[in-house]
Amino acid sequence: MLVNEIFHSLQGEGYHAGTPAVFVRLSGCNLRCPFCDTQHEHGTEMSEEAIVAAARNLLPPPSPLRPPLVVVTGGEPALQLTASLVEALHAVGERVAVETNGTLHLPGNVDWVTLSPKSLWLGDGAAPVLTRADELKVLFDGGHDPAAYDHIDAAHRFLQPMDTGDPARNAALMRQAADYCLGHPQWRLSLQIHKILNIP
Repeated sequence: MLVNEIFHSLQGEGYHAGTPAVFVRLSGCNLRCPFCDTQHEHGTEMSEEAIVAAARNLLPPPSPLRPPLVVVTGGEPALQLTASLVEALHAVGERVAVETNGTLHLPGNVDWVTLSPKSLWLGDGAAPVLTRADELKVLFDGGHDPAAYDHIDAAHRFLQPMDTGDPARNAALMRQAADYCLGHPQWRLSLQIHKILNIP
């Protein structure tokens, strides 16, 4: 597998925000979102065994406790993710979560699915094939209605203001997203706390 990076940090957004996690970022994506804030293209070829070993080595001794989560992300992890890697990563964390754009199917032994669809910006070619997820996380840019994803069955729905790189624009989007959540209480506001705290 081509791996972009493996690191230990706090989950920065969504339902598990603030939760310690080991992140396995797989390289590559099948979409080209103009607003993507992740450098995921390059990576190192690693076996599944090497990925698990690298993830384990990040955990601080002497605690015998596993972190609550291993988060497999990208890019688009479904391009490479296998059921055997998910199973092996259960030895590193209590649950294996995957962050996906939903255009490809996932192994059945994933514990938590975060679906972040991009078809509002990229059209029907990016429409998700997944119709169920543990959490639905939709980027908010003020110009697209998240109601487009009302058909997706998700236990938790998060609206995340897009990071435009412009502090004034970001502040305005945050206010608009908060207003949207107030008017549509099935949605919760998600902020990228890793950026606020300046951690990986």
